[in-house]
Amino acid sequence: MATVVQQQKVRPKISFAGMQKRYPGKGQREGTLALDAFDLDIAPAEIVSIVGPTGCGKSTALNVLAGFEEASAGSVAVDGEIVTGPGADRGVVFQQAALFPWMTVIANVVLGVKCRGGAPADYEPRALALLEEVGLKGFDRHYPYQLSGGMQQRVQIARALINQPDILLMDEPFGALDYQTRLLMQKLLLRLWAHFKPTILFITHDVGEAVFISDRVIAMTKRPGRVKTIVDVHAPKPRDYEFMGTPEFTRLERDLVVAVQGEVEGDEAVAAH
Repeated sequence: MATVVQQQKVRPKISFAGMQKRYPGKGQREGTLALDAFDLDIAPAEIVSIVGPTGCGKSTALNVLAGFEEASAGSVAVDGEIVTGPGADRGVVFQQAALFPWMTVIANVVLGVKCRGGAPADYEPRALALLEEVGLKGFDRHYPYQLSGGMQQRVQIARALINQPDILLMDEPFGALDYQTRLLMQKLLLRLWAHFKPTILFITHDVGEAVFISDRVIAMTKRPGRVKTIVDVHAPKPRDYEFMGTPEFTRLERDLVVAVQGEVEGDEAVAAH
């Protein structure tokens, strides 16, 4: 008699369920509905990027997941638990490094764990190891003003990783960098992912960047933001620059540009009439 083996469905690491976010208006002004009926499941150790028109709610979704803002309706959960505020399980990397200029690199990296009462004997060796991991060995006693923009972002990433988060939330972290540095940071991110295996939610305006680093790319509609289309990237990770010259990369990038520009140009077409 044949035995039927049922595959267990992996529980999502992150789950947005019918999430809505409305910002109240001032005085008699009507509020802004930034996100509506936003549904998205992200698997453990998956890298998912979100692209879409300006103002479509990409960063809003990340901020609610980070616990910085509350959903107006629906929910977002991590490991089945509804998010009610920030937590050390979710590391956040912003577009601007936001380092304290009067602190050394290592002091910036360890600030969070130090404030939570961690033991220096535990967190200082981990901080030095992380700085080496992100290519900043020997820069631990430097100050932020002595570092380039890309190096400052590496410090910010190390600061997020020192808490050993299960989830890394990245809000256009490479957007202010020059093109060559941005490419280096994309490869660094994939190398760090291979080492630490966090679940990553990555916000970007650059569809090529999204395709290069991601397992899936979510294209959103114009405001109020909803999921318009999901593109799967099957190329194995980590990836090298040669991937950018493949037919798969070109096709996925084109499909995403069409999806996003369809939302942008739709608004422009209405305005023209």
